[in-house]
Parts: sequence; structure tokens; C-alpha cells
Amino acid sequence: MKKVVIGILAHVDAGKTTLSESLLYTSGKIGKLGRVDNKDAYLDTYDLEKERGITIFSKQAIFELEDIQVTLLDTPGHVDFSAEMERTLQVLDYAILVVSGADGVQGHTKTLWRLLNLYQIPTFIFINKMDQFGTDKDNLIKELKKQLSDGCIDFQHGKTEEFYDQLAMCDEKIMEEFLETGHIEDFEIKKAIKDRKVFPCVFGSALKLQGVEELMQCISHHVIIPTYGETFGAKIFKVTRDEQGNRLTHFKVTGGKLKVKDVLSTHSWEDKVNQIRIYSGQKFEAVSEVLAGTVCAVTGLSKAIPGEGLGMEEASEAPILEPVLIYQMILPEGCDPRVMIPKLRQIEEEEPELHIFWDEELQEIQVRIMGEVQIEILQNLIETRFGVQVTFQDGGIIYKETIANIVEGVGHFEPLRHYAEVHLLLEPGERGSGLSFESKCSEDMLGKSWQRLVLHHLEEKAHKGVLTGSEITDMKITLVSGRAHNKHTEGGDFREATWRAVRQGLMESQSVLLEPYYSFQLELPEKMVGRAMTDIDKMNGTSEISHSDGEMAVLVGSGPVSTMRNYQKEVIAYTKGNGRLFCSLKGYEQCHNPEEIIKGIGYDPERDLSNTTSSVFCSQGSGFVVPWYEVKNYMHLESYLQQRENLLEQSLQNGKAYVEESFISTEEIDQIINKTFYANQGSKSAWKNKRTAAESYYKPVNEVSVTNQYTVKEKYLLVDGYNIIHAWPELKELMDENMDAARMQLIDILSNYQGIKKFKIILVFDAYRVQGYRENIEIYNNIHVVYTKEAQTADQYIEKFAHDNHKKYNIVVATSDGLQQIIVWGEGCTLLSARELKAEIQEANEALREEYGKIQGSNRNYLEDSLSLEAKQQMKDLIKKE
Repeated sequence: MKKVVIGILAHVDAGKTTLSESLLYTSGKIGKLGRVDNKDAYLDTYDLEKERGITIFSKQAIFELEDIQVTLLDTPGHVDFSAEMERTLQVLDYAILVVSGADGVQGHTKTLWRLLNLYQIPTFIFINKMDQFGTDKDNLIKELKKQLSDGCIDFQHGKTEEFYDQLAMCDEKIMEEFLETGHIEDFEIKKAIKDRKVFPCVFGSALKLQGVEELMQCISHHVIIPTYGETFGAKIFKVTRDEQGNRLTHFKVTGGKLKVKDVLSTHSWEDKVNQIRIYSGQKFEAVSEVLAGTVCAVTGLSKAIPGEGLGMEEASEAPILEPVLIYQMILPEGCDPRVMIPKLRQIEEEEPELHIFWDEELQEIQVRIMGEVQIEILQNLIETRFGVQVTFQDGGIIYKETIANIVEGVGHFEPLRHYAEVHLLLEPGERGSGLSFESKCSEDMLGKSWQRLVLHHLEEKAHKGVLTGSEITDMKITLVSGRAHNKHTEGGDFREATWRAVRQGLMESQSVLLEPYYSFQLELPEKMVGRAMTDIDKMNGTSEISHSDGEMAVLVGSGPVSTMRNYQKEVIAYTKGNGRLFCSLKGYEQCHNPEEIIKGIGYDPERDLSNTTSSVFCSQGSGFVVPWYEVKNYMHLESYLQQRENLLEQSLQNGKAYVEESFISTEEIDQIINKTFYANQGSKSAWKNKRTAAESYYKPVNEVSVTNQYTVKEKYLLVDGYNIIHAWPELKELMDENMDAARMQLIDILSNYQGIKKFKIILVFDAYRVQGYRENIEIYNNIHVVYTKEAQTADQYIEKFAHDNHKKYNIVVATSDGLQQIIVWGEGCTLLSARELKAEIQEANEALREEYGKIQGSNRNYLEDSLSLEAKQQMKDLIKKE
């Protein structure tokens, strides 16, 4: 039988579990329609799920849809259990996103949509609760298109002209087929859904079984059944225990087949499969073999963890949604933590997002979680399974750290008969990018095997920042130099040198403290909007009115978790129960009160012996410790950044452009010099004056004596294409006859101009009205021609380029748009009106003609006389064209 795995996701209270029940009932899988409020839902089997009316753990059910066997995975909707939901996404073929028709697209709905896009899961959308008063189908489809995607299309219309028109707008190939035939083949629609260009929408009420049959038909008619290879593979997404305490490993088989007694393994464990179970609700069927496409649970795997890949499958990346709160677990009197920790590890295997760990320094058990509902679940699990009643102290915020400038960290480890030196380039990354590691070190300097070992040591631990001891993130760490000793270097030496290099670089850097932020949606009576916006401002958040119907208003925005985490209780109080706050984790942003947090935590990086900032050198047969601020006075290899600076300085003094041959491009050198301001370049730098971590944070890194006198800014000319065409009469006249001809004429003029002036030219044309158009950059001869993406004007492109690059380049903007001139002027750019640009080009052409005339006069026998009649005529035509 054909097999497909479909997950069902939603913002809490959108009716996800009710829809699951309706699908199972309509398909004939269950004979009675369960309800969440009656506590008899088929998939909410855990006592606390029945009590609270929410899904906490993902569940599995199997039903038939015509000739397709559907494995339905019901996921948690509450934000506290987002990691459980996200792990399930890794095994889905398709998804059903449930949206409440009464509430529209909510905060967590957008988070789910981003995750579905990240994992590239084709999605059907069921708009639920359409039986409630005030729901409007047309308004909802407009909101879906605006908030989620233009590919959201109502599939209940039938195959009408309007339906085909909307489909055609989503895909170029479909558009061509529709224009040629007036019809769109079903396979093309299926492929567009699979490729996430089209998102079928079905409206109804799961509670009243309205629209459920249409949703099932839509799915059966439009899914493409996955095909699998012969080689075995499986993706683990969950670990649980049954009522007898047997450890169950849940995974989807993604290739080949699996039999009982097969041996499965990863690089760290090997176990035999004792039993294979296929679950549907609480019940399961034991089978001897499963084929690819099956979601099953097996016993016998004692060390498997969620996210691991088996066979041909690679391990998954860590979930994007991560814990942001930390609590201390208080054990009852007489309960030994050393006995309790191994038991808690069982729960952590099932719920890895809990992050239970022992703090040796504080001698306490700590738990990292997403929210307070998880605390209640954890307490219940511990009491039910182990008979121990635990409590928790109020949770703190999990902070992170990053850097704002580029630095070179040096680590050296050379006690007697040991040797390793490592140089790492630490660069700030985009928010939310995490950590990335790579090597740009020459193998002539450090062998490939040693380089791999350094990268392994970078990845094997969570590195602490130097402001608060919090984990570092959003950085790129590159191995740029290193040295080993033929006789004395051992593997552990590079571990010591690598970790010390990270810490030494962080001590020199301009560190930045980050804190988690919520995205929120606040629904409340319109008369209380002023109070809410004032509250959010006091909490260092931002907000704006999304919409209002005269009675109720909706505010959207973001704010720090630390200030907003308990705001729901306050909203309920001052709105007398009429307000609702929905929060989802946005990610980490710069901390709003770093001085207070740094002082409160009181972390001293130089006293953290397990994460030392110093290095060890050897002299006269004995090792000695060198503090971080003197390491570069003792290092054995030349500073990587100093070497780059010297080469650039030398080339600039010689009047030549410096071209990097071995390691990095000139663009990267520009980046390094601009971002570091020579912050830690060898013996010239002021970083050698010892500073505490706090001083490094408060004082900018550009407090150095070396000036930036050799930095030469490259010149860019940005031209607003259509603005210039409309402003130049000859092009305007040509445009009235043929826009393409006018555009090519301007391109040719600017191409000739670039050949004279030699600076870089970017010509920008609007394509923002073209639905689904993606930004396109073409190189025409010697200039860049940009066609902007959908919903982005040429003005916006130019403004963004100016904002992002005005410090790096000398930017000139050519436009006669008054508002745009004001904006780019504010960014420090030079302005040219359309008339001034024309005059500049004419002046450059005139200068070229004069130079050409001189050449003709003095070298007639070498130039004109040597040209054929045809070549002479071409030269004259070129001059006339200019």
C-alpha cells in the first residue's frame, strides 16, 4: 500500500486535536468522535493532557485514505513544547497547518510557518472554527496570503477560471501551460504543492465535521507518494517508555527495510532490535518487518537519542527553538542528588529540551526549559515515575554572548614534552546563525590531521563567553594558523591550545550580551490599547496595532523574555479576562540591560580555571603560565591579522592593489580592517594593557593608537534606472515607443561611462510589481544591472545598499527622487540629480574625445592610418553614440 506521513500543527486552541479526531472518525478508524473538553480524545492519552486539554507529547495514528495509508502525527501546540513538535517535523512528508478562523494567523502560527519553510515541508491549511460568528472567508484568505504566502489558495472553489488564474500566478511553468491550453494538469498542481509554491486551503469546522471530508479528498488527490532507495536508513525523532518501563525508540524508516533482531549502530553505540511496534493511539501491533515510509517504535536500543540518523541517514541539526529559562530543582529532604540524577536522565532522554544538568560549583540540579507549563509536566513525571515530589525555585533567563568585532585568538600549550599553538579568527555572525567552524590554514604550516583535530575540539564543547560565562553564539571561528612539534605534540595538546585560543580571543574582543526575545500577539479591548502599549514600552518591548474592529484590537510586537514572561497574568487582571497574550520565541537579541546583568552575575573569566584564558609556554626546561594579555608577546607564529595588515599597508604605499594569494580575498581583508580598527595587531596594539572583561565590554575596541590612514574607499555609483529614463528627454521619448529599447540605451551609456571612469556602477530597475519575482543581478559588460524582487522598489534597494555599505564604500546615488535624495543623504552618500549625471557623462565623453584627438594628431601613422575603412566608420559611430 502507498504510504505517506502527515503531521498536524497549530497554534494552541486552534482545534488541532479536534481535527485529528474528525479525520480518524471520518476515515472510519474510530467509531466514536472524542472531544478535548470531554477528556476522551483518541490521541490525548496522558493524564495531564486530559486534565489541561492540551497536547504535550506527539502521538501517532494510522488510517486509510482511499488507496493511501496515512500515518498521522499529532504534535503539541503549546509554545512550551515546541521542541517536541520540531523534532517531529524531521520525519514528515506533508503537514496540515490548522488556523483558527476566529483568531486568524497568530504569533505561534508564524513560528510554525517559518519552521515548515525551514524544513521544506509541503503544507495543506485547514481554517477551523468557521461556524463561529464573525468569521469571514474572503478576509481570512487575504490574511493568509499576506501573513503566510501568496500561494495560499482556496481549493473548495472547484476548477474554475478564477482558481486556475490563482494557480498560474504561483508558478511560471503553470502559467505557460494555462496560457497555452486554458487548463492545468493535476500533476502540475501536485508538483507545485510538493515544491511549496501552492498551499491548498480548506475552510470548515472540525467539531461539526464541516470541511473535513473536503480536506481528506484534497489530500488524497494532491499528495505525491515518496519513493525510497534500497539502502537502509532511519531518522529517530522521539524516545518514550511504555507502561512496563520498556524504552521505546520512535523513528521513520527512510530506506530499505528493518527486521526484528537486526543490529543498528551509530559511531557511539550498537544495539539489537528486540521488537518492532506500529502504534495507533495507545494500541500497537507487533510486526517482524517494516519497509521504508513506515513510522514505528522499537525496543532494544538503550542509547539512541532523538535527532540521530541510522544507516544512510545523517544526524539532524539541533532544534531551532531552544530553552530560554533556567530553574533550580529542589529535592525533598533525604533525597540524594547522586541517586536522583540517573533517574532524571531517563526523562531527559524522552524530553531532551529539558536540559537537566548538575552544577558542580553550586552543588545543585538545574533544568533549562521553554516555559512554566513544562515545570508542571516535569513535576508530574517525576512523581508518577519515581514517587519523588520536587519543587523549583523561580527561573532565571538563559543569556548568550557574541562579539561585535573581528579578533585573532591565540592559544599555546607547551609544558615540558608537549607542544601546540593555535591561531583562530573570531568573526561576528548574523543573529540566529549560531556557531560555524572552518579552516583556512595552509597544510604547509599545519597538517590536515591536526587541522581536523582543532575543528573537532572547537565543536566538542559549549564555549563560555567572558562577560557572564554564558554560552557563545552567532560567530564564525576559523583556524588560520597553527604549529605542532614532530616529537612532542599529542592530541590533547591541541585541545588545550584550541580552547585557550577561543578564550584569549574573547578577552580581546568587544563582547555583546544577548537575551531571548518573544514575538507576541496581544488581543484586548480597544479602550485598553494605550495601557498595553505603555506597559510594553516599560518592558523595553516594541508594539504596533495590527488591526481593530472598533471593540477589540490586536497588538503585535516583540520584547525581552525577562520582562514579558509574567505579563499574561497582568493582562488577564486589567482586562477582566477579556485579553489574551500569545508569545512565541523570536530568538536572541542584544540585552536591554547588560550592565545590570553583568554586575549581578559577577563572572570573572580569569578565575574560571575550567575555561582558562591563559597559555602555557616553556623556558629552560619548565613550563610557565602567561596571562591572556601577554600571550601575543610570547607566541611563536606571526599574527595572522598583522601579516595581512602589513601586506596591505605595503601595497598601498607602493600604489598597487593588494591581492591575497593564499588565504583570503581582498574583500575579507577590507572586512577585517574595517571591523577591527586594528584592535589587536601584534606589538602596535593597545590591547596589551590589561583590561577586565567588563572593561572590554564598556570600552570600544577602537581605542588604539594606530590610525586608519591607509584605508581607501572604493567608489560605487548607484543609478535609479526608471527615474533616469523618465528624466532624460531622449530616453523618455524612446520609452514611449519601446521600454526595452530605452532600458538598453541607458545600460549602454553607463557601460561606456564605466569604461572611462573605472569605478563600479550598479543600475537598479524596479521589478516589484511582478508577483513572485526574485531579485536578479546581471552583469552587462562592465556594470551590474539589478532587477529588484517582488515588493521591493529600486528606492528601497538603493536605500538598503547605502545603509549597509556607506561606511565601507564611497557611494554616489543618481536619482531625481527628492525623498530618496534626503534618505541617502542622511546615510552620508553623495548625490547626483538626473541632470547632473547627464552632465558628468557628457563631460567624460568630451574628455575622451579630446584625448582621442590628441592621439590622432600625434600618432596618426600608428592609429588612423592603420585602421580599415570599416573600423574607422565604427569608431565614428561610437563617438556619435556617446
